[in-house]
Amino acid sequence: MAGTPGTPRVLRAMNDRAALELLVAHGPLTRTRLGELTGLSKPTAAQLLTRLEAAGLVRRTGSVTGRPGPSAGLYEVDPGIAHVAALSAGPEGVTARVADIAGTVAGEHHAAAEQGAGAAELVARAVDGALAAAGLGRDALHRTVIGTPGALDPRTGLLRYAPHLPDWRSPALLDELAGITGTPVVVENDVNLAAVAEQHAGAARGCTDYVLLWADEGVGAAVVLGGTLLRGATGGAGEIGYMPLPGAPLARGGDDATAGPDGGGGFQMLVASPAVIALARAHGIDARTAPEALARAAAEPGAGDDVYAELGRRLALGLAAVVAVVDPELVVLSGAVCRAGGERLRAMVEAELTGLALPRPQLRLSTVEDRPVLAGALQTALAAAREAAFDTA
Repeated sequence: MAGTPGTPRVLRAMNDRAALELLVAHGPLTRTRLGELTGLSKPTAAQLLTRLEAAGLVRRTGSVTGRPGPSAGLYEVDPGIAHVAALSAGPEGVTARVADIAGTVAGEHHAAAEQGAGAAELVARAVDGALAAAGLGRDALHRTVIGTPGALDPRTGLLRYAPHLPDWRSPALLDELAGITGTPVVVENDVNLAAVAEQHAGAARGCTDYVLLWADEGVGAAVVLGGTLLRGATGGAGEIGYMPLPGAPLARGGDDATAGPDGGGGFQMLVASPAVIALARAHGIDARTAPEALARAAAEPGAGDDVYAELGRRLALGLAAVVAVVDPELVVLSGAVCRAGGERLRAMVEAELTGLALPRPQLRLSTVEDRPVLAGALQTALAAAREAAFDTA
């Protein structure tokens, strides 16, 4: 029976959770140091560690030597109490990353898309490959989070805004994936997960009101207000790739249908990777990818300057509509296009944004280097696993 707020049982559980979170954040700690960080007395900190060790949540991992007096024992969260899987899915396939509850990555595997291979099969191959690399079986997993383009409609459970992933639109897919992994499965928008990664260990650390603009093969945004992701009634908050803007064909049609000569419409037709390649080509710069186009433009005065100026103007035009409505403290520029454009592009977007919208948010480049969607999925899965594992009430 759960305790009443303020009772010794509840207070102990609160102290236990605080101590476990500190051990995750700081790594191995002595009883003395843990007491200092929690504000608990030495005897209380010692009792807490004894309790957590008996529960199998904490283990002794060595001692601190080289100072006066007896050596002090070091304690850490037992990393093997839970493992999680983080996945990133797209038209090219599915990548899975497995980590222990401390966040240490133990294995990773990419399952490439193949003719006839459905979503469930790709997830199974990716997860099993990552587990094999980690030397683990499926029974080691406790939580799974998958990042995909588009978003699950909370009313229907169907993936929307991602017509290029038809195999992910089955209403039974979540149950099938839960059966494969043996864990609860969350499917989250990939740009939302990139925003989680930036807040955890990137450009948005310490910020609770920000927008992440993602410009890559597709275009989207994540909106975080009061520290909470805004998802919208159908999960479509932030799907600004479809946003109508001057100079872009309109996106029209049904649920996920779009219009335009390339099967799309809206903001994405101005700033996604194919649009950047076309913009560079219009100025006499040939390239196969957007990063290559921007690298060549940066090295070519005149025509290259025009490419950056026009791309900066286009990005600012779309951002102005978002900023005028949301009024964020910060905008993080992410995705292959923004990262390739670097500080030069960021400065041009900032200059162009002045005068287009009254709010003046800070503009920063993403600082999450290693696959932000996977990093955000991992943090989301770890948060859920720790919530369950660290509950000692």
